[in-house]
Amino acid sequence: MKKLDSSLLNMVLVLTCVAVVMGVILAFMNNLTSTPIAQQKEKALADGIKMVMQADDMTVSRIDTLRLLDNKNKEQVFVVYNNEKGAAVESTTNGFGGKLRVLVGFDTEGTILGYTLLEHSETPGLGAKADKWFQEGEKGCIIGMTPSTPLTVSKDGGQVDAITASTITSRAFLLAVNNAYNAYINQKKED
Repeated sequence: MKKLDSSLLNMVLVLTCVAVVMGVILAFMNNLTSTPIAQQKEKALADGIKMVMQADDMTVSRIDTLRLLDNKNKEQVFVVYNNEKGAAVESTTNGFGGKLRVLVGFDTEGTILGYTLLEHSETPGLGAKADKWFQEGEKGCIIGMTPSTPLTVSKDGGQVDAITASTITSRAFLLAVNNAYNAYINQKKED
């Protein structure tokens, strides 16, 4: 077999062929894995709802999507999973490393039953501690609080201890919780 000449045309053709083959392989793999990934996200959400509502058997009776304006007049989207104990509310804010997506459970009075982080890009070992830091028995525990007065970190004169060396993440997390509470209260008013 004769070796191809090292010309610009030959190099472009070879690179194009490689790019097309790799694109086909990536598209195939994406198609192959998209269903299991979606199923895993669904399961994680269902498990998260059970966890934040502190119930082993939880049935979502209604799902509402609310669009509310924040204090900067920017539209925020909230998903409210209503159930017999209250509701689990999905809220997203920007943390230190990117989006911080939180699921917060509220009883019918608006008291926080639990929370879980659904998605985050926070620094491992620092901001990523938010998944445990604000839980029952931890330094920044918010479980049992009612955010009718917005929750803030003690550094800002509030009542919640911030994650050590992660005040930005702590503020973002508490903002997500406060926003979730406001969405829950607004949704209850509409009922």
